[in-house]
Amino acid sequence: MDIVVVAVAAILSLAAAGAIYRIAAGPSLLDRVLAADVLLAIVGAALATDMAVNHHLNNLPLLVAVSVIGFIGSVTVARFVSDRREEP
Repeated sequence: MDIVVVAVAAILSLAAAGAIYRIAAGPSLLDRVLAADVLLAIVGAALATDMAVNHHLNNLPLLVAVSVIGFIGSVTVARFVSDRREEP
């Protein structure tokens, strides 16, 4: 089980580093927003992994909050971008 935890931690760390790089590098606002959403998903995966490994549900409210914030943020940006593209 320890090998699996280390492997998951390494994969999540690499994914988080890639998302942080994309947030910093851009080039567009949509790239940055998508990378921030991916970073929230990675945080959620890390919280879920911690709960599974340690057999507890202490992080469940935080996981739900991160998921809701990510969803609302993505929908808001998608509506903002679709409204901007319809203007002549």
